[in-house]
Amino acid sequence: MNNFGFKELLVWQKAIDLADLIISVTKNLDTKNKHYRLQEQIESAAASVACNIAEGKGRNSKKEFIQYLYIARGSLYETITLAIIFHKRKWINDDTYQKIEAVSFEIASMIKGLINSLKKKL
Repeated sequence: MNNFGFKELLVWQKAIDLADLIISVTKNLDTKNKHYRLQEQIESAAASVACNIAEGKGRNSKKEFIQYLYIARGSLYETITLAIIFHKRKWINDDTYQKIEAVSFEIASMIKGLINSLKKKL
């Protein structure tokens, strides 16, 4: 059976979990003015983390993969920034924010480790 290599990456799996968490959170948001644009933006940013990891893994070189990992990290930082805004606006509670932050920190560490590992092999 054929398998996509990115599915074996723990960092990609964690990024999928983060996207799923964010989509669950936004599904249940009840904001006064609805703020659909911000909800769509945080969902898009969270999904982009896993998408860029997968796209980078599918590229032809380690150098390209590293570049996509940097893009994934940028999307992760965008996700956490939006989560901070949602928390500040009290659209998400402390527990939800802390869960998002913890998973994001873990993913950021894993991306950094993968980048450093790939750089050693260049």
